[in-house]
Amino acid sequence: MIPISSRLAASRIHYAWVIIALTFIVIVVTAGVRATSGVLIVPFENEFHWSRATISFAIGVNLLVYGLVGPFAAAAMDRFGVRRTMALSLGVAAAGVALSPLMYYPWQLVLLWGLVVGLSTGFVGAYLAAYIAARWFHARQGMVVGLLTAANAAGQLIFLPTNAALIASVGWRAMVLILAAIVLLVVLPLLLLMRDHPQDLGLFAYGDTTGHGIVPRHSGNPVTPSVRLSRGGWTALRA
Repeated sequence: MIPISSRLAASRIHYAWVIIALTFIVIVVTAGVRATSGVLIVPFENEFHWSRATISFAIGVNLLVYGLVGPFAAAAMDRFGVRRTMALSLGVAAAGVALSPLMYYPWQLVLLWGLVVGLSTGFVGAYLAAYIAARWFHARQGMVVGLLTAANAAGQLIFLPTNAALIASVGWRAMVLILAAIVLLVVLPLLLLMRDHPQDLGLFAYGDTTGHGIVPRHSGNPVTPSVRLSRGGWTALRA
C-alpha cells in the first residue's frame, strides 16, 4: 500500500503546501491552548478561591518558559525531526490540559499550566513560521511566514469564544477535556503526513529547481547550537 504522503507528493500540488496546511492547524491549536488560561481565571477563582495574583503567576511562568524554549526547540527539530518534535509537544500539551481537573493546589496550577503547557507549546512557537518556510520554500517565503504567523491570532480568535461558551454551558472541567481531545486529534494527521525535509519525498523545496536550497541535516547534541547561538548574541551585544 502506497503511503498517503507519497501519493500526495506525486500529485500536481507541491507537498510543501500540505506541510503548510498541517503546520497552520498545529499553530492554531497550540495558540488556542495557550489562550485558554485567560478564560479559566474566573472559574479557578470561584472554585478554588485562588487569588488573581496566584493565577497570574502561573500564566507568567507559562509566558517565560514559552519564550525561553524557542532556540532549544528549533535545535531539537534539527536533531530529532519536525514530525517527532511537534507530535511529542502536542501530546505533552494534551496531557497537561487533561490533568487540570485533578488540580487542588496552586503549585499544581503552576506545574501544569505554567511549566507543562508553556514548555510544550513553546516547541511550536513563533520561530516555527520561519523554520518551515526556510526548509520547504525557496520562493514565496514571505507569504508563508505571514500565513503561519497569522495562525497564532486565528487560534485565539477561534478558541477563546468557543472555550468561554463551553465553560458557560458544560463547565471548565468538560471544556479542558474537550480541548485535550482536539489536541490529540491533530497528532494523527501530523504523524501520517508531516515530513522533515523535501528530500524525504525525493523533492526539492518549492520554487527550487536546482537543488541549491537543500537544507543539510544536523546531528549531535541539540543543546549545543542553541548555547553557541546565545553566546554569540551576548558577544555581539557587548561589542
